[in-house]
Amino acid sequence: MKKTLQNTLKVGAVVALMLSAGAVSAQQITGASTKIEDKSISKELNGTIRVIDNKGTKKFLQVKNGLTLLTDQTPDGGVTSTWQLGGTLSSNTYIDATGKTFSLDGLKLVTTAKAAAAATDQSVGSSAKLLGSTGTAAVAANTGWTVLIRDEQSGEIQKILASDFISTGSVDVTLVTPVVLKVTAAGLAMGTPISKVSVYRNGAKLRASTDYAITAADEVTLKPSTIAGSDWTAYAGDVIEVQWIK
Repeated sequence: MKKTLQNTLKVGAVVALMLSAGAVSAQQITGASTKIEDKSISKELNGTIRVIDNKGTKKFLQVKNGLTLLTDQTPDGGVTSTWQLGGTLSSNTYIDATGKTFSLDGLKLVTTAKAAAAATDQSVGSSAKLLGSTGTAAVAANTGWTVLIRDEQSGEIQKILASDFISTGSVDVTLVTPVVLKVTAAGLAMGTPISKVSVYRNGAKLRASTDYAITAADEVTLKPSTIAGSDWTAYAGDVIEVQWIK
């Protein structure tokens, strides 16, 4: 009797430990799983499938944490149930990739002039195939870094070359006689924040807004000053360099 009581207490302690492990917010990967609902008919019920093992014991398979269960009750011979990726996460989820490679192949590449020449809709530098076809393996030239981005309209995860993630522009212009204060900077969009545009006169940095302004698309206008201490003017032969972040 005493030994039976001890065994009962041990079992109770193990069950309590398993239940407490399931109460934390981290992803549950061990311990007991709570049955969603117990019904005695053989079809999908609240995300579960009833099965019977080879000893006749009734059990339930259930779906949670990012998986979806689809049930088709029309095929001949019974019900067909399918699990597929996609759904609602019911708890925090972690994937341990220690010692392994985790990859998302076939992501759509956001095309720019650089991207079109440097990569395709495959994993850059991998042997992945073109998206949606048999394709060909990536060549050695398709290497480098890409950044994952999200299309807010469709929700699709895409990628862009890291070199294209921040796009810049630059132009050098030599002023001529008569001095023209409007400098053409092809690719500079009207409305670009002035903090993203730097202008240099013969290598010396001019002050944003005070010494120059964006007056139209592709155009920067110099603003010489006669204020004592800040006075300057432009001369023929001055080299004006404009740099900007798009």
